[in-house]
Amino acid sequence: MLISNAFAQAAPAAAQDPLGGLGGLPLMIGLFAVMYFLMIRPQMKRAKEHKALLEGLQKNDEVLTQGGIVGKVVSISDAYVTVEVATNTQIIVQKQAIGAVLPKGTIKSI
Repeated sequence: MLISNAFAQAAPAAAQDPLGGLGGLPLMIGLFAVMYFLMIRPQMKRAKEHKALLEGLQKNDEVLTQGGIVGKVVSISDAYVTVEVATNTQIIVQKQAIGAVLPKGTIKSI
């Protein structure tokens, strides 16, 4: 016969875990630490900076919305900001939609 018989071999002995079943714990702690310092912490920092920007918002500030609209702040309420985008043209946007406060004179230079 050309085909030889295949016999089952005994399974190798299982390796002993020196940490007693806690081998994956340091890896999980390390991954959480990496995620915290690379993802969570920078996001919290950006949110804190954005909150400070919104609290410092004043009338006649030139702003850029997250949608790309540039205008001058006319009035501010608790949740909304009225922005003048052209002469006699005002829009109302949510305060959270303000992305940046531009330096004075930016609108005239555009």
